[in-house]
Amino acid sequence: MRFTKIFGLFAAGSGAVLLGSSLLGNNTANCSSDQLKAPEYPWSHKFPWQSFDHASVRRGHQVYSQVCKTCHSLNRIAYRHLVDAAYTKAEAEVLANGIDVQDGPNADGEMYDRPGLLSDYHPKPYPNDNAARAANNGALPPDLSLIIKARPGGADYVFSLLTGYCEPPAGVTVREGLHYNPYFPGGKIGMAQPLFEGYLTYDDGTPNNLSQLSKDVTTFLCWASEPELDDRRSTGIKVITFIALISIPLLYYKRAKWANIKTRKIGFK
Repeated sequence: MRFTKIFGLFAAGSGAVLLGSSLLGNNTANCSSDQLKAPEYPWSHKFPWQSFDHASVRRGHQVYSQVCKTCHSLNRIAYRHLVDAAYTKAEAEVLANGIDVQDGPNADGEMYDRPGLLSDYHPKPYPNDNAARAANNGALPPDLSLIIKARPGGADYVFSLLTGYCEPPAGVTVREGLHYNPYFPGGKIGMAQPLFEGYLTYDDGTPNNLSQLSKDVTTFLCWASEPELDDRRSTGIKVITFIALISIPLLYYKRAKWANIKTRKIGFK
């Protein structure tokens, strides 16, 4: 008994020491980091019972189409994915028809260009990675399909990065071709500030300030990383509700069925 008490006190003390060390270690790392931690924002799709703001998804696709696609690809999103998520089928078909897609070969064995279809994916801005690097001072612009999943902090990080460009503080030197952004690892990023207030005009008349542009394109990229999220959450809520409702009669049936067996007495002579 005494040994058990001593062992329990030792385990509790060790746990407290480890917890304190981990907290101190995290604080030290944050203080010495060359990257600001992105604050948390109240996204409309943050919790399991919430869904995407599809008006924002539509505006975000407009921002991507007019700004981001000049450098960044969106390899995993086809125009058919936009149907009922940001556009009607007719609107998505018009968008797809606005691009030229190389297809073929035809009967003569030659490749040819045709208007885009709903099944086509967003076109790449560069034919290959070498061309992309050559056009961006050696840096390779990442594909944005899964950028929210690929970066720690997700949507909070991307929004903070887009709105975080500023002049470098005293003592910080930024060489030519780089730009200062405290939310980027190292604080120096090759991408120039992509969004500015009034850079484009929304079709629905929404204010086009920097925060709104950044919020909408971030929401669109969140949707692009999980286009099926709303359906998955809706199905999950239905399944959980069904299980919760069916568990009540099942529990009653189980207790009624086993009551006689569990309460019976067996006598031996």
